Amino acid sequence: MFDEIANLHAKCFPAKPWAAGDFADLKKSGCEIIASQNGFIVYRTVLDEAEIITIGVAPDARRGGIAAAMLGIVEGELKKSGVKKIFLEVAEDNAAARALYARNGYVESGRRPKYYDGVDAILMEKNI
Repeated sequence: MFDEIANLHAKCFPAKPWAAGDFADLKKSGCEIIASQNGFIVYRTVLDEAEIITIGVAPDARRGGIAAAMLGIVEGELKKSGVKKIFLEVAEDNAAARALYARNGYVESGRRPKYYDGVDAILMEKNI
């Protein structure tokens, strides 16, 4: 399973692909991973808060609603388990991801200067 997710991650993020071991380590650390043939999402929960670690959709499957569907599935599961707020961070220059999150109710809550190789990270959150 982790090999397939790592291969998909490499398609989504060719400049900085994660290895299968990275996903295995995330799972061992308590993260949850939901994956399909064309997309994946990794998140973790601490008490009544959750953090989306990463989300990716294969380039040839983008703009088809996969990422929004995965967000909806995760949010539904988290809400059932008592989570009240979800956090994430996204590179300032990733306009497509920022738009996805905004369309799905996430709002900017902070900034980490130069977090991604000189690009600011935008902190976003959503109450559920």
